[in-house]
Parts: sequence; structure tokens; C-alpha cells
Amino acid sequence: MGWFVNLGIIGQAAGLFAVTNIDDILILALFFAQGAGHRGSTRKIVIGQYLGFTAILAVAIAAAFGATFLPESAIPYLGLLPLALGLKAAWQAWKNHRDGEDTEEADAKGGGPSPLEVAAVTFANGGDNIGVYVPVFATAGVGGMSVYAVVFLVLVAIWCFAGRFFATRPVIAKALSRWGHVLLPLVLITIGLLILVQGGAFGI
Repeated sequence: MGWFVNLGIIGQAAGLFAVTNIDDILILALFFAQGAGHRGSTRKIVIGQYLGFTAILAVAIAAAFGATFLPESAIPYLGLLPLALGLKAAWQAWKNHRDGEDTEEADAKGGGPSPLEVAAVTFANGGDNIGVYVPVFATAGVGGMSVYAVVFLVLVAIWCFAGRFFATRPVIAKALSRWGHVLLPLVLITIGLLILVQGGAFGI
């Protein structure tokens, strides 16, 4: 019976992770495309993804035990992180275009995203998921919460693999190589604005 219960929790954890993080695959693909050809970029992106998601997990677990490190009113303002990074990427893309550099030359200079940039986007994009995870963790108990945490962390690796897989498919890689410098800031700015607007940061 215990096995069935554990399998049930594993299935629930996998489903919860998938529905709350499906958009991360696109973001990861863009990051992997940006880091293509740079030594160590995959490691940096994976580290950043784990840093960001571990922070989400830590806050959610702490909140489930009654600690509130991140007030609910502050969550919408996490949108400022991807917004700022998106504006920075857009500025860099415009600057490279103005200076007459092509995308490959610009990427070669850039060196790909840093772990902290990836972590910031991951945390901001998943900040609203904390509100979903907290009641689930609180009712799951310590044992169930541990299962959720392990499943989530395993799935982060699978998400990273999926993002890299999509970024390295010939057709997708070619498109991202050509348009990634436009798509990345566009996606980050959109995510930032959505987090701000949907969270009521502007009083809407």
C-alpha cells in the first residue's frame, strides 16, 4: 500500500511541476541557444536553473512550515528581474546592430548567460508558483514534501535536457541563431510585464 501512496505522490509531484514550469523549456532553449559554442555554457545554465528553482523550493518549504520570507505583496515585483535582464539584452542587441556586428560575432563576445542571470529569471518566472506549492507542501507532511522536492529537482534536470534538445535541433537552432538575440529580450520583457501586471503591481 505504501508503494502505491508513494507512486501517487510522485505522479502528483511530476504533474504539478509540469503544469507550473512548462514555459521554462522555451526560456531554457533560448538560453542554450545564446550560449551555443561557448565552453561551459551548458554547465552555467544548468547551475543557474538549479539555483533559481532551489530558491523557489526553499521559500515554498519554509512558508509551508509557517515562515514567510517573501511577502505575497512582493511577488509581483519579481517581474522587475526578467524585465531588467530583457531590457539589458535588448540594449546589447541594439548596440551590436548599430555597431554592425552580426549575431554570431555578438554571441562570441557575450559568452552566453551567467548562472546568476539564469537563476534570476527562473526565480522571478516561478515566483507565483510558490503560492501553488505552499498549500500542497503544507498538507503533504514532511515525508510527502521530501518526495515533492526530490521529484522537482530530478525534473529540473529533465527540463534542462529538453531545453538543450530543442535548442540544438537543426531547424530550431538555425532559427534561434538568427532570431534568438531578438526573441530572448522579447520573452524576458514579456514575462516581466506579465508578472507585474497579473500580480497587480500597477494596481490593475
